[in-house]
Amino acid sequence: MNVPAPAASVVFAALNIDCADPAVLAEFWGKALGRPVSPGAVAGDMAVDTTDPDKGPRLIFHPVSDPGAVKNRLRPILLTDHHDEETGRLAGLGARPLNEISSPAIRHSTFADPEGNDFDLVTWQSK
Repeated sequence: MNVPAPAASVVFAALNIDCADPAVLAEFWGKALGRPVSPGAVAGDMAVDTTDPDKGPRLIFHPVSDPGAVKNRLRPILLTDHHDEETGRLAGLGARPLNEISSPAIRHSTFADPEGNDFDLVTWQSK
């Protein structure tokens, strides 16, 4: 007998991100996502709040004294219909372009945020 799996009862409330300078990284991501920046849950933390749950979870930036020796294992993907404009805007905020791939179906650019963490900007191409 097949019993359906219960519906998920959890959602992403927040993503915790370790970094050297929470204020700088929160300001970058707040501007990149068009969200307000506020103090985090504890002293020293900064947060990028969500104004609409459909726009994704809250981002909380924690200071760490010894940044990891490996690249981030969580890689944000931002979707846009205005790739060139967003590329320029993100670079103006301090993102560093790393790579771009383009095909008839997708345009995909990889950037580094101000602390060197990779993230992607993706545009689905019209056929």
